[in-house]
Amino acid sequence: MGARICALLATASVAAVLCAGPVHAQDAGLRGAVTDDQGKPLKRKRPADASQDQATDADTQNQAEDYQPASPGAVPDKPANASASLFSEPPNADDAFANDAGPLQALPPTTARDRAKARREQLAGRQQPANAPKKTPAPEQDETTTGTVRQQTVDFEGSEDNGPESARQAAIEGRKPQPELNPYDPTGIRFGTFVLKPSLEQGVTATSNADSSSDGKSAILSETTLRLNAASDWDSHSATVDAYGNFRKSVSGQEVKDVTGGIDGRLQLDLAEGMRALARLGYNVRPESATSPVVIIGTAERPTLQTFNGSLGLEKDVGKLRFGISGEAVKESYGDAALSGGGTLSQKDRNSTLYNGRLRIGYEVSPALTPFGEIQFGRRIYDLRFDTAGFERSANQFAALAGVEIDMGEKFGGEISAGWVGQTFDDGRLGSISAASVAADLRWSPMRGTIVTLNGTTSLEGSTSAGESGSVLYAARLGVERQMRANLTGFAAAGIGWRDYAGSTDHDLSLSAEAGLTWWLNRYTGLTGRLRHETFSSTLSNRDSTTNSVFVGVKVQR
Repeated sequence: MGARICALLATASVAAVLCAGPVHAQDAGLRGAVTDDQGKPLKRKRPADASQDQATDADTQNQAEDYQPASPGAVPDKPANASASLFSEPPNADDAFANDAGPLQALPPTTARDRAKARREQLAGRQQPANAPKKTPAPEQDETTTGTVRQQTVDFEGSEDNGPESARQAAIEGRKPQPELNPYDPTGIRFGTFVLKPSLEQGVTATSNADSSSDGKSAILSETTLRLNAASDWDSHSATVDAYGNFRKSVSGQEVKDVTGGIDGRLQLDLAEGMRALARLGYNVRPESATSPVVIIGTAERPTLQTFNGSLGLEKDVGKLRFGISGEAVKESYGDAALSGGGTLSQKDRNSTLYNGRLRIGYEVSPALTPFGEIQFGRRIYDLRFDTAGFERSANQFAALAGVEIDMGEKFGGEISAGWVGQTFDDGRLGSISAASVAADLRWSPMRGTIVTLNGTTSLEGSTSAGESGSVLYAARLGVERQMRANLTGFAAAGIGWRDYAGSTDHDLSLSAEAGLTWWLNRYTGLTGRLRHETFSSTLSNRDSTTNSVFVGVKVQR
């Protein structure tokens, strides 16, 4: 009895399996849900007039088309004579749950690689002509990755995703590089917060008067000049340093050997509330000029003059008013003069120090013009109270000036003034000196590449001659510098000096003119040449002289 029951149960199980309806792979969860283009699952439509029994019979008799994935090769191709398996969908056109729109659609591409591939296929389909023969697609390569593939970021927008039309296009008109205005100017050397611009000039000078004296002889001189300019590169405040040195030595002709040099430093501090502090310190050494008002008889060479100077000042702007006050000290020291017959002559009685104070008040009538008035008071003190002739030459100096400051940017700037200067001595035997004063420091650029300068000074000079108070010297110089070409620069200058001796009708007149050219071979090396003429005439005996000189050399700058 038990065996019969077991056989009956086995027969019923087999019959149930064979008669059961096919199960869709999607319903069984063996394959993912079929979705539309928006990722939503597709719903099967059931006709309203169809009954449950009819749907079941249709599922049993017909078979639907096999599901084809978007990627060919994902499911092996089924042979034509293969029979339906348990997991296949039976083709049945009358299936109540079939999609009326046709076969089920493939899943949309979900990776960057699939999207790029679909994009390329879409563009290829657009660009292919309608009458072009269809090409048989090449068999797909196995792109199975066995390693780790670097994924792009979410916001990555490559040329593959966006298409070739997304490539950045170049501008139709590019901006041309601007040519350098001064391609032969020195580039300078960075030294901390300063920019250094050194230059070296070496050449030969042929002159008709080696020492510019009344009895000077011709000579050929070797001349070397070294210059250095340093300027600060600060956000506020400013500082500059200018230094030079010149050495001359005779190659042939009259024996000459002299050294000239100097250094000048300036500092400006921008303080609070429109106040500025100014400081200056300088030093200069040179042989005394043969045109000096002090005549030393019987000397082989002129004494060396050393000058030390320093000043401090404050400037303050209050509305349109400009206030300035400063103090200055100038020390002059003379070396001993070498005598023609041997030995030296002391010049200590000429050494002195000048202390001078200035007060200036101006009013800005416009941004370009500021008229001003200035008063000065100073005291000159000699190292020796009495000179070799027994005169006490220490004196008080004073000056009153009126002028105007000009500031038109790079076009025109500087200042010009006129007034009166005077000096009274401690020794009553020496008469006071007073004269009109004119001063100018102007810079004008009428056109690009051309600079015109005008400098003028009025100074009081001392004397060591017995009974003489000194002299007043007026000096002026006009210069023009022109950049003829980018690598060719020329200059010309003319100067005049007039000296009036106090208490007499004697006077001196000096005239000078010079011109020069510099041709730059490159930014660092150039050839230079100069011509110079000097004439000095005096009402005093044995003072007249004429000097002509030519210089040719090489200039190196950095």
